[in-house]
Amino acid sequence: MQKYYAEIFGTFILLFSGAGAIVTNQVSNGTVTHVGIALVFGLVVTAIIYAIGEISGAHINPAVTIAFWVGGRFPGKQVLPYIVCQVIGALAACLLLKVIFPGLDNYGMTLPAGSDMQSLILEGVLTWMLMFVVLCVSTGAKETGILAGVAIGAVIALEAMFAGPICGASMNPARSLAPALVSNNLQSLWLYLVGPTAGAILAVPSLWLVRNNHNSKTIETTEEPVKG
Repeated sequence: MQKYYAEIFGTFILLFSGAGAIVTNQVSNGTVTHVGIALVFGLVVTAIIYAIGEISGAHINPAVTIAFWVGGRFPGKQVLPYIVCQVIGALAACLLLKVIFPGLDNYGMTLPAGSDMQSLILEGVLTWMLMFVVLCVSTGAKETGILAGVAIGAVIALEAMFAGPICGASMNPARSLAPALVSNNLQSLWLYLVGPTAGAILAVPSLWLVRNNHNSKTIETTEEPVKG
């Protein structure tokens, strides 16, 4: 249960901070700025990883949980409970934002600025990049190493900076689902459920190719010649 509570609290913190930055930016006439919002998302993910990474792995993202399971790093019986906890945490955060800032139309939603296909591809590629880094700096289903949180937070911040104005740079189905439900606007929500999940899953075979090539190269260059 500690893992489940950690995922609820971690995702709550993510949405309350990230979606909260978007809401604050709205009500303050752009004081936070787009760059500020991107940095908030990157910094809060970094903090969450260091806070609960050793407890639950700090997935705080259904796409990450599913990808860890596909890669054989996470037990299947815990996938659904993790996702449920992540959605609960995200919904609680957005509902609290609605209490604090009543009467708004948007509580941190991600919406495509261009075509649906453009945002679908962007979300897939962005999440592929994120999950590739996560897999590289994690052991099992947990991020490990002193710089793991920094690496993951940096990827999220930079992706949000350059792709946020086009697709919202969600990379997280729970992060898009909760604001859409609270804002009562499910328009284009499917993009942010399908794109990130597909992108995260594709990162699993991508890492396998890189790890296999790296191992083969190491063996070829370091193996001592056989002496007769």
